[in-house]
Amino acid sequence: MTYINGSHHVTLSVAGAQEDVDFHTKILGMRFIKKTVLYDGSKPVYHLYYSNANGDPSSVITTFPWKQANLYGSRGTNQAREVLLAVPHGSLDWWAKRLADHEVDSTSVEVFGARRLEFAHPSGIEYQLIESDDDPRVGHEAAGVTREHAVHGIHGIGIHVYDQDRSVDFGQEAFFLAGDVEEQGDLARFRVGDAKHGNWVELRGNRTDDQGTWRFGAGTYHHFAWNLGSLENQEQVKFEIEGAGYTDISELKDRTYFKSHYVRMPGGALFELAVTHNEGGWDCDESPEELGQAFMLPPQFESERSSIMSQLEPIEV
Repeated sequence: MTYINGSHHVTLSVAGAQEDVDFHTKILGMRFIKKTVLYDGSKPVYHLYYSNANGDPSSVITTFPWKQANLYGSRGTNQAREVLLAVPHGSLDWWAKRLADHEVDSTSVEVFGARRLEFAHPSGIEYQLIESDDDPRVGHEAAGVTREHAVHGIHGIGIHVYDQDRSVDFGQEAFFLAGDVEEQGDLARFRVGDAKHGNWVELRGNRTDDQGTWRFGAGTYHHFAWNLGSLENQEQVKFEIEGAGYTDISELKDRTYFKSHYVRMPGGALFELAVTHNEGGWDCDESPEELGQAFMLPPQFESERSSIMSQLEPIEV
């Protein structure tokens, strides 16, 4: 039986590396678990990882800071847009005050009958905090964020689309849409797989914005990764997606900590089919207690360490 275990991680293209570190660790209080580089392309770019207390799949945000490369993107329609994060029930007032204390503007909104808090990353990427009941994922306590308020992990992904129906068809035909599709105004949502947390897909009908960029570029959402559980299941899911006619799927890529295929849904979002394999995991090159303390490189880049580091902006964690 093929399946999707829920979400794995979110990856964003941001601007400055230091402002990104400060936003995720000093304001959101997330744990810094990995400092490495983007494996694709010839120009060194950081790949930074943040998580909850345990680095659970479905809790990780990763970023590529593109400011020093002077590469920027455009947010628009047919593109992933909102980073949806789960926080403990009853914590939104606390978060509204914390964001205000850090001079981050936020807005309280009601979506599908529940309150949310909207705000933005320094690069402009849209974030939302959503209260989660009975969420077993443990938040990281740091920078004044206590366990009773700390981010559990991912709630899901917000995607702006010109045609919602095509994206729903993709979910039903090839991507393990679970349960009914709920609708509210120009917003539709569904779950992928049978996980209890972290697997919501929200589709906002948007026929007014220009097409958003899909390439790397600061200020944009790059991809959303789903947890496939095992390499065998990952390959079977890939075959089933291709068999449904969605054949634009990448070859298997080794990201050291996980292995992945990539496929773009009709609504524009790039999805990653990820597996944390036996030789991978966040602690395959650092101890669990020392995650994020060293600058880690895969073996194929190790001989270029000095050159790579000389081209990256310094950051402090």
